[in-house]
Amino acid sequence: MRLRTVLATTTAGLAAATCLTAAGPATAVSTTGTANSLTAKACSPSVSIDRFSDALDKTTYDGTFVGNFSALAVDKDGSIAALEDRSSLFDLNAKTLQPKRVVPLADENGAALDSEGLAIDRDGTRLITSETEPSIRRYSADGKILDRLPVPSSLLVAPAGRAVSNQTFEGLTLLPGGHTLLASMEYPIAGDTSGAVRFQTWTRTKGDHFKLAAQYAYKPDATFLGVPEVQALPDGRLLVLERGFTSGVGNTVRLYLADPRHATNTSGIDTLTGQPGVHLIKKTLLADIADCPTLGATAKQPQPNPLLDNIEGMVITGREKGRYKVLLVSDDNQNTVQTTRFYYLRVRVTPAF
Repeated sequence: MRLRTVLATTTAGLAAATCLTAAGPATAVSTTGTANSLTAKACSPSVSIDRFSDALDKTTYDGTFVGNFSALAVDKDGSIAALEDRSSLFDLNAKTLQPKRVVPLADENGAALDSEGLAIDRDGTRLITSETEPSIRRYSADGKILDRLPVPSSLLVAPAGRAVSNQTFEGLTLLPGGHTLLASMEYPIAGDTSGAVRFQTWTRTKGDHFKLAAQYAYKPDATFLGVPEVQALPDGRLLVLERGFTSGVGNTVRLYLADPRHATNTSGIDTLTGQPGVHLIKKTLLADIADCPTLGATAKQPQPNPLLDNIEGMVITGREKGRYKVLLVSDDNQNTVQTTRFYYLRVRVTPAF
């Protein structure tokens, strides 16, 4: 979502939803990997931060501003694909983060996208969301449109549907096996007074097309928090980012482990207004990024922790010693008081049962 300064107070309450039930509650710093270093860099018992990098902040590459990053993905060659919300897709060196290529994106009429979500399919093509319609299109590596996925009418932006422009498809991920695609809405659609957001899925069909499938509901902690990103783990559970902004205070960014198993399929439920028997996606807090050590970071505007910024993109880059390596990136909105910052996390999750 471009210019995500969703103003709220720190006492913003949860929307009424008591009947909905959830099953359960610029200098890089290196790490040695020892127990003591992990403890020193712990954000929580489940998450630690190795380092951060501001190396790309307010830079340009091949005449294109480097920033406005909304999503990350690991490409087939191991490089990092970094999507910006102003219609450009960068290829970054996985070790140095330096850009290697930039590809412009557009819709069928050549117009710019508000590109937010990114998944790289098994054939190397890119599935990319635009949140103004919203839409999901398949692009070739050189930016040619190859396909467009169907979207439920209720998730379209009003007046065609019940969604608000710039508050739609933010997160995008392929579930294990590559047969199911999942997109997360950033904020609730009109009528969903419970405060829950919809997670829509598609299943793969012949010719690598996708058809609409089940839909689930996920509830952020507070009304001013949205869902900017979601990434699938190998066991089918999800890492979910919740993010918000309070003027004069700064950003709130929390990382959750979410389990869609046993959640209600809400595709046939018109409004989520507190109906009994609707089970939300179960979630467990892994870390509040404000609790991470600062690592010497500085902020250009008030923040609960100077390490924080408008974190919006996330990708799992590997696994080491029982912990997932997770890369986050902030969207600087090309704003002088925000920073393009990459965060290197290690995340431990309990086994799925």
